[in-house]
Order: sequence, then C-alpha cells, then structure tokens
Amino acid sequence: MGLCGQAGRHSSAGTELGSTKMPTVKYQRGDMVMGRWPGSSLYYEVKVLHFDAKSQLYTVIYKDGTELELKEQDIKSAAGFQSRPRSRSRSRSPGRRRSRSRSPARTTRPSCTAAAVAAAAITESTPPSRSDAKLKDSFEVRLIPPEQTKASENNGNKKHEKKEDNEPANKVNESEPEKNQSRYNLRRRKDDGDGKAEVKAEQLEEKEAKMAAAAAPPSVSLDFGGKLGAYFWLLFLPAWVLFLVLKVNQEDPSLANFPPPWPPLESFWDAKALGFVVLWILFQVLLYILPVGKLSEGMPLRSGERLKYRTNGFFAMVVSCVAVAAAVQQGADLTYIHSHFLQLAVSSFLISVLLSSYLYLRSGRAAAEQLALGGSSGNVAYDFFKGRELNPRIKYFDLKFFCEMRPGLIGWCLINFALALTEMKRQGLEAPSHAMILVNLFQLLYVADGLWNEEAILTTMDLMHDGFGFMLAFGDLVWVPFTYTLQAYYLVSRPTPLSPPALAAIVTLKLVGFYIFRKSNSEKNAFRRNPSDPQLSHLKTIPTATGRSLLVSGWWGVVRHPNYLGDLLMALAWSLPCGFSHLLPWYYMIYFIILLVHRDSRDMSECRRKYGSAWDEYCRTVRYRIIPRVY
Repeated sequence: MGLCGQAGRHSSAGTELGSTKMPTVKYQRGDMVMGRWPGSSLYYEVKVLHFDAKSQLYTVIYKDGTELELKEQDIKSAAGFQSRPRSRSRSRSPGRRRSRSRSPARTTRPSCTAAAVAAAAITESTPPSRSDAKLKDSFEVRLIPPEQTKASENNGNKKHEKKEDNEPANKVNESEPEKNQSRYNLRRRKDDGDGKAEVKAEQLEEKEAKMAAAAAPPSVSLDFGGKLGAYFWLLFLPAWVLFLVLKVNQEDPSLANFPPPWPPLESFWDAKALGFVVLWILFQVLLYILPVGKLSEGMPLRSGERLKYRTNGFFAMVVSCVAVAAAVQQGADLTYIHSHFLQLAVSSFLISVLLSSYLYLRSGRAAAEQLALGGSSGNVAYDFFKGRELNPRIKYFDLKFFCEMRPGLIGWCLINFALALTEMKRQGLEAPSHAMILVNLFQLLYVADGLWNEEAILTTMDLMHDGFGFMLAFGDLVWVPFTYTLQAYYLVSRPTPLSPPALAAIVTLKLVGFYIFRKSNSEKNAFRRNPSDPQLSHLKTIPTATGRSLLVSGWWGVVRHPNYLGDLLMALAWSLPCGFSHLLPWYYMIYFIILLVHRDSRDMSECRRKYGSAWDEYCRTVRYRIIPRVY
C-alpha cells in the first residue's frame, strides 16, 4: 500500500560518463551475434537491437522474443563460434579439467528444444579433456519436466526480472508453469554409484548461480522522472498533503476558494501530537513482535534467500480496536485528532523524514545483493527517494513490511472513527450520520480484508523489488492516513442525507466491487501458490520464455486487471456518500483513476519487453485492460 503503494516502479541505474568522447560500438544494430545467457556459460544466437552509451549495455533479442541487456564481454561474434575447433588435444596437462556448463535446472534460459540446448553447450570455451572421456558412459542426458526443477528455476528467474506495481500490475497475471507444459530442461546425471559427486557438483553450481545473481544484477532504467523527478516529488508530495489538509478544513472547500488561508507557523507544531504519533507507532511495533500469528516465507531474493515475516496484522488490528474502545470508555477524547489534524500530519511527516534518512545512511553498509535494483543511481536525491536497501531489518524486525501494513493502515481506521465521534459532537447527533457510517464501514472492511490476507503482500512489488526509502515511508505514514480519510473529514461539517434507495444502491455497489476484488485476487494467489491444484485445472494459461505463465481464464480472462475493476467500484462507493457539492471528497477516486491509467501504460511496455510474443498473444486473448466493454 502507501503513496504509490499501488504503483509499480521499474527502475535502473546507469552511470554518468566522465568524458564527452563517444565510446566505440563494436556491434551494430541488426547484427546477429552469440549472447551469453546471464548466470550460465551457454551462448545463444541473438540480434542486436541497440546500444546504450550511458550504461554501456547492448539490448539483444533472443529467437523466442526475450529481450535482455548484455555487457560487451558477454557477446561474441557468430563467426568465432562457427570456426571454433572441436578436436581434442592429447597433450593437455593432467591438472586441467573441462569447464562444466551450469545445469539448466539452476539457471533460466529461453524456451528451446532439447537439441538446441545440447548444441549450445558445445560453445563452451574449454574442450573436454581425456580424463572426461572415461566418464563418457557414466553421463547421460535426460529430459526433466519443469515441475521437478521449479524451485531452482524460480531462483534463477528473479535476477532477470524488473520491478513493477505495488501493486500487482504484471505479477497478478503470472504463475508457475503448468504441469503438462511442453518446456523441458536438460540435465546431466551420473550412475547411481556416483550420486554423491552429483549432489556435490549441483550444490557448487547453485552457490555459483547465487553469487553471479548478486554480483551482476540486471540493469534497469530510472523511473518517476529520473533524478530531476526525484527532486520534484520530494517537494511536491509533502506540499500536496499540506494543501489537502488545509483545504478540507475550510468552510468552503471548493477549488474556486484558492489558495487556502495560511495559518501561523506555530500552529504547525505540537509536541503532544508528536508524542501521540510516536506512541502509536511503538504500540504497533509491540504488537508486531509478539510471537502471535503465522511465520510466512517471502519470495526468493536475487541471492535465492527467502526471508520470514510475522503475518499477524489482523491480530494487531483487533487488539488496536479493543485498546481504542477501552481508552474511550476511560474518558479519552478522540476528537483531539480532528482538532489537531494538521499537527498530527506534520509530526508523521517528520518521522517519515527521519526514518528515510536512517534507511539511506544504513544502506551504505549493506552488501550489493541486499540493495534494490532501482535505488543505486549514484544520485543522493533519487536514491533517498526510491530507497536503496531492499529489506532493511533490525535483527528479525523488517522495517518495510511493518510500515506497509501496520501504523498507517490501522491508523486510517482510527482517524475515521475519531472523525465519526467528532461529527456526533459537532452536529449534536446520538449516532453518526448514515453517510459517515458507510464511509467508516466500507474503509474498515477494505483494511480488515488487507490485514486478514496480509500474506499476499509478500508477492507485491513493494516487498519484492522496491527499496525502502522516502517514497514508501512517506506513503505509508503520511499519505495513506491523512489523504484517504478526506471523505470522513469532509462529512464532519457537512453531513449528507441519504434516502433508503440511495443507501441500498451504494451498499450494493460496494459489495459488488469487493466481491470482484477479493475473488480475482484469491484466484490469482491460489494459482501462484499451487498451479497444479486440481481445483484450478479448468484455468487456461499462456506459457512464456521466463518459465512463468500468463493467466487467461477465470476472472483474469475477462479483463487484464479484474482486481483494479473491483478497486474502482469500491472507490466510487466511498465517494458517493459525500454527494456532489464539492470535488474534494472525490479526490481518492480521481487519484486512483490517474494511478491506474499510468500503471496500465507502464505495464504494457514492460510486459511486452519481458514476455515478447507471449504478451502479444495474451493481449489478443484478453482484449480489455481494466473495464470490459458492454454490448
């Protein structure tokens, strides 16, 4: 979740050239050359698409449509391979041994036939020695279905992937290969008597693959406007939140009443408000570290490691609700949140800046494999904004995972509840208005559903690919609790009467949207966890060269992002109770539409680059992006 908590972010850092002299380009566009598949010693015939002088990388395309960026040393001329001698030398020194290619089960390579892989293996630089000839009869080539090597292939795949939306923009359509998929891998096997040597060799290969993945991550491009864009967002985002908070507090929050009156500087700060925010975060930290709930395993990192997370968010929400109810029963005045909304927002902003600064400073001590692909541009502002370290932890306490789902989301519900009490007090009501009740219940259901299914966030781009920096820290601690509560804040001074038919229509819209949102996400998550589940055997997929599949059946066969469609319907149901007098309570709906349009455009280009012809087939199969056409 968070500021751009629903937006995917593809990023990649290039280095600045220290000289104005143009580099020599060895290979030209259109050249057919032999490109080494990353993490292996196998070469495949590829076509050069273009050369990036800034990153010194060639973009090449394999025969199956997969595009990758390769360094010059990973590319060789095709003529050199064709003229390579294949005879064996009898004068080879006894200590020299043949270099083994990495087992195909350990690395990901383009989908190809068994003959093609066997032919590619001949391109290794060192011919076999005479000692290997003695083992000729103890080696054999066998075809292994991908489900037997799925775990190792997944580890290899991660180092070629770029990041994408928090939102589940590409990943929502992906799954593991189908059980009967026609893609196979080649693997060498020794006789039963030499099984120990085989296990030892495979362990060595797996270790080498992990080291290669960490040492040579793929190059990705800067997003959010690059380095200049980082400066813009660092200034704009806090200013925009401040504008919204001042605007909603006006008697007339219309856009014509601009700019909002600027309060005295001393009104921005309140030490008590800062203390409440710190106390709230520490309370959520305590609930997070309690040994309650499931220990869930995250997705494989580039190094192949899987981190464990304590997924007890729903428990934390229930305890928080009980604690707040007990505080109110003891006389706590929650209307303080409404009267000090500005000071609470400023305090949360200061904490997000301090947290972001700590994260940036500690990333300087992090190992290369612990950094996110998009947060190491070398520009301080950009790296501070995007975040450098992928999974910053204090022992077992994961800072990013905690901030994603705890203080901001549960705080969102706390603020809504406080605003409902404020409406009752200001309007002299015995109960909140129907509009306020709907907004509170709808958004409470949304948060509770997210925390109940907290484990699903482990497969989102926020957790898998984005570094933890200002963008996520500000989004989690400031953007969510102080902009997503605008509908409830608006209703405090402007209760909107709703007729029974209007109430029924809005509730129905919310339930339909929630049903689509939850069913489509559950279908995707179930298929990703176990694609061979008999209950999912009716679903159809399109295999891709990455080893994953694109889901084109069920809800995902209706539109490409059915969960977005459900999200849009729910956002509409949140805004309708506020009526149509002002645009401000429709802020979330407008923001969400802009977000989805931008995300969909980015996903299209990224998926086409990543999946090649398989993505074109997917687009022909599932024609509509977010909303299906009604005939």
